[in-house]
Amino acid sequence: MREIIHLKCTECGRFNYHTTKEKRKHPEKFEIRKYCKWCNKHTIHKESKL
Repeated sequence: MREIIHLKCTECGRFNYHTTKEKRKHPEKFEIRKYCKWCNKHTIHKESKL
């Protein structure tokens, strides 16, 4: 079953994106480089709890 995860900017700490993930197949934390409108640049976004 896919679960909704929230992605948090590592620089400013804001939650900008959300997506789904199969936690049984991929138990590690999800990390991706995406645009942060608050920092006005591309930063690393990590999976985090709300």
